[in-house]
Amino acid sequence: MLQTRRTPTAQELASIPWLVSLKPQDRRLAEQALEVGDCLQGDYVCIAGKPVRYWLGVIDGLLKMSNNRADGSSISYAGLPTGGWFGEGTALKREHYRYDIQALRKSTIAALPVDTFHLLLNRSIEFNRIIMNQLSERVGQFITSRETDRMSNPDSRVARSLAALVNPVLAPSSDNALRITQQELAYLVGLSRQRVNMALVKLAQEQLIALEYGGLQVLDRAALTDY
Repeated sequence: MLQTRRTPTAQELASIPWLVSLKPQDRRLAEQALEVGDCLQGDYVCIAGKPVRYWLGVIDGLLKMSNNRADGSSISYAGLPTGGWFGEGTALKREHYRYDIQALRKSTIAALPVDTFHLLLNRSIEFNRIIMNQLSERVGQFITSRETDRMSNPDSRVARSLAALVNPVLAPSSDNALRITQQELAYLVGLSRQRVNMALVKLAQEQLIALEYGGLQVLDRAALTDY
């Protein structure tokens, strides 16, 4: 993905939600270090077993965090929509990735070098707070994703996946609006597009979501989370 790295534009920097929380000198440090790259549908942004080099975020697009089981099947941990940042735990420990990150559509990715990530941790209370909030929310997300993966009710799996995609901490840019196709959601949930469509219609009838052209609006995130 980052074979074609470039400097982010002013508009791209303005779309990174956590920058505004930093003190001016720390924000300048982050902005000067940030890089941006583009990836196509199907490209891998991270590959399990590779060493961490960046803390990553989605400027625009949709990614899937997943891993392969011993039997060859895949388990999906999370969808990563526009505005979401990920890999902070791996960057914090300077580990190798334990999961794959794949683009479900053409996406633009921001990358903060891991050395700058640690420099900000050492000097910025605000950045520490951002990362701690991310880590806390991510733990809850992973626990929920494992519960969801074991569910036999397809409607519940779709509902909980939608709730995760508009998490206000991990996806602060969503504002409860999702630009997502039924096929993309099917890839995330591990169901057929037809079954996802049935679930979406049911959730809309229950007034938990509103279906729109090119996506949907989440009306009751709490109800989707507990569905």
